[in-house]
Amino acid sequence: MPIQMGVIVFVFAYGGKWLDTNYPNQHNLYVKILTLVGIALAFYNINRQLKDINKSDQ
Repeated sequence: MPIQMGVIVFVFAYGGKWLDTNYPNQHNLYVKILTLVGIALAFYNINRQLKDINKSDQ
């Protein structure tokens, strides 16, 4: 799970960095926004997986 979370955040941060280099803006907003979206998506994914694990334990 930690590797999966890291990969998700990395991919979104890398995509934001790519957007900032190709479509520059003053505050590098793409990398900031996409990194936060990646973190939220990673936490959602881990939460969903933990619910499935807990459901199968019962």
